[in-house]
Amino acid sequence: MKTKTLGLMALSLLTLAGCNATNKENAKTSLVPADKFDLTHWKITIPTDSNNDGKVDGISAKEIQTYQHPEFFYLNGDGNMVFATPNRAFTTPNSSNTRSELHQVVADMDAKNDSFADNFALQNNKDAQKYGQIGGNLQASLAVNHVAKRAKYPNKPPAFSVVVGQIHATKDKERVAEGKGYGYGNEPLKIYYKKWPEHKYGSVFWNYERNLAKENPDRQDISYSVWGTPWDESTNPSEQGIALDESFSYEVNVYHNTMYLTFTSERLGTKEFEINLANNIDANGQVDELDHPNGYTGDANFFKAGAYDQCSIKDDPGMWYPACLGTGDWQTDRKNGDYAQVTFSRLVAGPAKEPQK
Repeated sequence: MKTKTLGLMALSLLTLAGCNATNKENAKTSLVPADKFDLTHWKITIPTDSNNDGKVDGISAKEIQTYQHPEFFYLNGDGNMVFATPNRAFTTPNSSNTRSELHQVVADMDAKNDSFADNFALQNNKDAQKYGQIGGNLQASLAVNHVAKRAKYPNKPPAFSVVVGQIHATKDKERVAEGKGYGYGNEPLKIYYKKWPEHKYGSVFWNYERNLAKENPDRQDISYSVWGTPWDESTNPSEQGIALDESFSYEVNVYHNTMYLTFTSERLGTKEFEINLANNIDANGQVDELDHPNGYTGDANFFKAGAYDQCSIKDDPGMWYPACLGTGDWQTDRKNGDYAQVTFSRLVAGPAKEPQK
């Protein structure tokens, strides 16, 4: 009887050990992006409406610590962070572009929404000391896996492109009402990847948006090429561009009032740019008389990173609307190539760094 009891106990221990091993294996395969990346100061927008309230889903900085989406935001087998978004899906208000994209929250993730603490400012901002940071630094290594393949108006610049990093200014109705030239929610930086369907290689470029009111016709993006061809050209960049699944890196360092950009490719080398965001002198050192003379001095800013699909499904005369195709069914759209996907192997955000002379 004693021998039988000991045998049962041994069997139980083996079973328990087996269960523990299985549990550990399950835990290993169910890691979320925050297990591999520091997402303490990030929230995310996903192109879904899980609670059926008619609004795009937003996951807070606290919720993202245990969050993943099996199709649009997850870790791949290499432990890298994948962002995917179909052309047709739920979007943020007043936008026809879908996104699976992180939004920086400078303050602690437990803090309440605070327009000062959650964002960073330029040094010349009169309220700079109230903000969570003066300037900031964002470093990323990534590969674009896919961009949308079909557009009714393929010659419109945003077609076949995705934004993989941004600095965005917040919207502030009070400042707009004061007429001081701030609070429009414009973008001093958008980092793009674009590849025409018939080309093997795509192009990397960055855009600066003049800080003007939405209804002002001069509120346009000024584009700067990094590798490949300009965003409004269909010329094949050939090996001077970046292929799908080819890794490259960027660093955005906003120090005092100047934005320093560094792009690095193992194959193509390093490209650097700088632009003062507190005036209207462009990245070529020329005065842009159409821009706001104080640039983004009065704005609250934050970083974004992920996949912000620029292939809008909207059919409209405006240049931002290439009328890209999509059904709204993820499996169908994935099969047809009507989506964007980007994989990050590194993403680090923090305080500004003094440039090395």
